[in-house]
Amino acid sequence: MDARPAGALGPRLAGRLTAELVSRSPQYMSCIKLYEIDLRGNKIGAIENLGVTENQFDSIDLSDNAIVRLEGFPRLPRLRMLLLSNNRIAKVSRNLEGAIKNLEVLVLTNNKINELKDIDPLSTLPKLYSLSLVGNPVALKKEYRLYTISRCPHLKHLDFKKVKQKEREQALKIYGTLEQQQAAAAADNTFEPGEGLPEPAAA
Repeated sequence: MDARPAGALGPRLAGRLTAELVSRSPQYMSCIKLYEIDLRGNKIGAIENLGVTENQFDSIDLSDNAIVRLEGFPRLPRLRMLLLSNNRIAKVSRNLEGAIKNLEVLVLTNNKINELKDIDPLSTLPKLYSLSLVGNPVALKKEYRLYTISRCPHLKHLDFKKVKQKEREQALKIYGTLEQQQAAAAADNTFEPGEGLPEPAAA
């Protein structure tokens, strides 16, 4: 993983993640025995065209680019690790589990995720056990660590620190189970006919 700070790369112009770029990028067995493709430092502005990888990779390294949203994945059931340090990601797409359901490690160090609610879409990744949001504005919020643990209950490591049982208990006490949170969110989004409309004037 590249530890260079986000600002070390200087100004970058958005590029394209094309089939040609995928075909000519380095591919190798990583030190942790994952077959990886290296797409770092290509000025990529959006995740696209990864279908041409034909689900061959355990790990994809998209660090040091200019990606602004975590989205655009085809079905990649083999993918276990996704490295996205030093991008500009501010939003995470919903329904990621439909494309990368077996993702275990997600590194989003030095991005632009700002609000706690922006973490919520990660809750649907059933095997995610290691997450890094170091260097994102959201990580400076007081509630951040316990909130993230509550939303991603399978996490074993958050920001390269082990999730302790005491933290799990605190998160459960404050936020409830993930199922309870999802039910509350669904209730908040329920629309009642006439809700919010002004009362009719008295005759």
